Amino acid sequence: MSVKHIAAALFTFTLLAGCLDSDLERGVAGAAAGAVISDATGGSATTGAIIGGAAGVFCDDVNICN
Repeated sequence: MSVKHIAAALFTFTLLAGCLDSDLERGVAGAAAGAVISDATGGSATTGAIIGGAAGVFCDDVNICN
């Protein structure tokens, strides 16, 4: 799996996570999306969940999803 695939997946789901109201909701959505995408592209679902969850939680801190 290439870095481009990971970056594109995280960017997409970070934007979608902006539709949710709290850090917890965004984190759960990001973790689920990260696990599914990572597993589907041959990566580790656990690593995808960790990265996706972190992206969901912190996306509002960097003004991506307000």
